[in-house]
Amino acid sequence: VQLQASGGGLVQPGGSLRLSCKISGYISGDYAMGWFRQAPGKEREWVSCMSSSDGATYYGDAVKGRFTMSRDNTQTTVYLQMNSLKSEDTAVYYCGVAPGYYAAIKVGDYDSWGQGTQVTVSS
Repeated sequence: VQLQASGGGLVQPGGSLRLSCKISGYISGDYAMGWFRQAPGKEREWVSCMSSSDGATYYGDAVKGRFTMSRDNTQTTVYLQMNSLKSEDTAVYYCGVAPGYYAAIKVGDYDSWGQGTQVTVSS
């Protein structure tokens, strides 16, 4: 399985960005798709995840109400719409796949990762 994340960039506080993660390759059974982020000097932090079986989404407290995770009809691309961005959202954002999970919030649950895309929120 290969994942390719894109869509990061520089945005002012209060602005919006949409990240994309294209998933290629075969995944057997159900799985969770997730977004994580990692700021300099900090551990990778869970942002959101989605179940492949029913599309249910879950969000970390820091982004709840501002970020929305979605997928396309083919389930080969997932998105992270980020609104009302804050400086503390600045990080490298990673997408991942956790085979066998309905939902997954731990880094160790994921066995495939994209390369990361930088999001910088600054005026």
